[in-house]
Amino acid sequence: MERKIICFGVRDYEKPTFEALGKQYHYELVLRPEYLNNDNLELAYGYENVMVRGNCNVDYDHMKILAEKGLKVYLTRTAGYNHVDLKACKDFGIKSAFVPGYSPNAISELAVALAMALLRHVVYTTDLTHHGKFEVTNDMFCREIRGCTIGILGCGRIGCTSASLFKGLGAKVIGYDVYQSDKAKEILEFRDVDTFFQEADIIVCHMAYIKGKNDNFISKERIAEMKKDSILINVARGQVLDTQAAVDAVKNGHLYGLGLDVLADEAKLFNHDFDPAHMDTPLHQEIVDLYPKVLITPHVASATDLALKDMVEISLQNMDEYIETGACHNSIVK
Repeated sequence: MERKIICFGVRDYEKPTFEALGKQYHYELVLRPEYLNNDNLELAYGYENVMVRGNCNVDYDHMKILAEKGLKVYLTRTAGYNHVDLKACKDFGIKSAFVPGYSPNAISELAVALAMALLRHVVYTTDLTHHGKFEVTNDMFCREIRGCTIGILGCGRIGCTSASLFKGLGAKVIGYDVYQSDKAKEILEFRDVDTFFQEADIIVCHMAYIKGKNDNFISKERIAEMKKDSILINVARGQVLDTQAAVDAVKNGHLYGLGLDVLADEAKLFNHDFDPAHMDTPLHQEIVDLYPKVLITPHVASATDLALKDMVEISLQNMDEYIETGACHNSIVK
């Protein structure tokens, strides 16, 4: 295998990290800002090795074309890999590996930031002062985090990190996960799913998405079980949340606030510019119009210096394994 990789979805601020690690690991990295998809597939023609990120989506038929054009290894520098067509990789002999873990603090810190911004009305208040309005309004009165119960949905490495951060702020922390690790038990108290949704004042979703298994896990019915005036944060995958139901719950006053870093259809929205008065879909229009009760960031939880280094470095280490042994312990193709 050649030591050349074309990397898609590389932002300007990421280039120095790619260049430094490429030099360290002796790879020629071709950096492209575009997200690889069915419409720009020709950009990857002739490359044996491709590295993508979460919003790169290539379907089965187009993966076949890439294989015919020489593709051998399809790396994703992400922990989630629902954007990788595993059947296509298996059928066409394409090796594929992921990054099982990178800086958990990156995701957790954004979760805490969104939760605290909503709880303390930070965006609402600074928006007023930005427009010259410095009076104290009734809507600035708020709860303290130490008086809240935080619910962590998905208690793996990232979930445990969030639990520790919230616990450090003095909050009570509970969790729900089908797998209850000993590490998580040291930090939080597990609840059954119904009790979890009923007890939490703030729910932070770190649940991994398994297509066809937990779509819309946070459903309209489960949102209805949540406390009135609770806060919901999703920094996991958009597919695990019925976003329309969550938005409706903010509109009718059941949810106090909603923080989103992900959406099920985010490729249509993120990395595009819109007139905020004329969004592309009714749901996206509602999300924008509900500001600052609804805060949305364009999938930037992992956009930190340490997380980026982990993602790129582990991807290159995955490539090293394929070159040296023909296999990789982070392979996602069984």
